[in-house]
Amino acid sequence: MMLSRPQTPPAAPLLAIFDHDGVLVDSLDNHTQAWLEMGRRAGLPVTPDFVHATFGLTNFSIVERLLGDEYTRERAIELGDLKEACYRELARGRLDLMPGVRALLEGLRQRGVLLAIGSSGPRANLLLTVEECGLMDHFQAIVGLEDITRGKPDPEVFLTAASRCGVPPQRAVVFEDAVFGIQAAKAAGMTAVGVTSSHPAEALREAGADVVVDSLDQFDFDAWMASLG
Repeated sequence: MMLSRPQTPPAAPLLAIFDHDGVLVDSLDNHTQAWLEMGRRAGLPVTPDFVHATFGLTNFSIVERLLGDEYTRERAIELGDLKEACYRELARGRLDLMPGVRALLEGLRQRGVLLAIGSSGPRANLLLTVEECGLMDHFQAIVGLEDITRGKPDPEVFLTAASRCGVPPQRAVVFEDAVFGIQAAKAAGMTAVGVTSSHPAEALREAGADVVVDSLDQFDFDAWMASLG
């Protein structure tokens, strides 16, 4: 009687999670102008330096820093909704994918890698991008503001994306341009790739980035896949 060799269980799929702003799309100027416009309409002292310093945080966290002792959740919702409405007004018809994004997405799909978006931004913003850029059929999960209770640097957004895709954190790589996002990826136990579209390479490395690139076409995904075995 011949005994069959034990079957090696198949490896879990790989997952690539993309932050939205500054990674998938060049939206920094639109967001900056949206915050400034919100400040003008609401009579609040929003400056470009303030926007840059809080880039990557949730609207609740940003408004809390802006209002200080006058913060209430109701006011934060009101101001956040106003800011995002301003963003969509500015961004519609003006969204451009960051260099290397489309080629990387297509290359990953050909390799059977699952794709997700993990962002602190509202779902309406994320859907605007995937619709206008022709990416509706690319992502297995889109996780935004409405799906989380804690913003970056908490890892909830990335862990939620991985859970929805059925992928363990150690099989996921996160592409991020913000310090808070890199910290969230590492807290989730994932590989973190920093993109220098919003912060210098040194700041991303100090936050814990495993790899830092100037654009996504510089990332060697095959080497990362090989490192996982």
